[in-house]
Amino acid sequence: MASATPSADAVHSLFSLQGRCALVTGASSGLGAHFAALLANAGAQVWLAARRTDRLQSLQADLRERGGRADCVALDVTRADAVADAFDQMAAAGAIPDIVVNNAGIGLGTLALETSEADWDSVVDTNLKGAWLVATEAARRLVSAGKPGSIVNIASILGERVGMAVAPYAASKAGLVHLTKALALEWARHGIRVNALAPGYVVTDINREFLGSEMGDKLRKRIPQRRFGEPRDLDGPLLLLASDAGRYMTGSVLAADGGHLVSGL
Repeated sequence: MASATPSADAVHSLFSLQGRCALVTGASSGLGAHFAALLANAGAQVWLAARRTDRLQSLQADLRERGGRADCVALDVTRADAVADAFDQMAAAGAIPDIVVNNAGIGLGTLALETSEADWDSVVDTNLKGAWLVATEAARRLVSAGKPGSIVNIASILGERVGMAVAPYAASKAGLVHLTKALALEWARHGIRVNALAPGYVVTDINREFLGSEMGDKLRKRIPQRRFGEPRDLDGPLLLLASDAGRYMTGSVLAADGGHLVSGL
């Protein structure tokens, strides 16, 4: 028997985040700031997290001015005690995030033979260990409260392919892809979905100069759509994974890369 055709209101409500509470790590700039604004505009109460809250205050003020609900919390994702303390602060304010966007991450553009142990640790601790610490702390709180939730790990197409001078970054993102699947398997019984968003090359302030260079143009020509992504190209995929629109998705890795992965180039 065919299911009833969904109404326009039902379709709209699929992506609504009204009544939800979201935590976005690495929210002080770039994609993190963009994701935070997106979730706030979709109706979520958003907690902006970064190591230094002074860098978050401008975004917090902007979101509140536009009618959004936003708060800040200091968070160093590489330290278990700092992660627990951040969740304690949110709990003291009556907030248990049921959407977590593990966005905090760093890159390093050096060849493997020129990469120090400290460089490796910095990248892997932030991109992989940090996502692990935040995800597990969030899940503990959700399970204890008997609440479902959605965790979205921001991976990268470099978790499924490699490039030059990105060994620690690619390794950390490949690990994050498999961490996503492992946690999804364990936590599905608790109603906690864990998925990954894997962007391709998206223009932000950090990489704008490189992507606009001659080398960047050569890279662009290897992308089937022949363009780099913009932050807004990730809006639909992120909302799908965070909202009830993706309620039957867990353990998925969703690429948004203009076809780069399937190009083989």
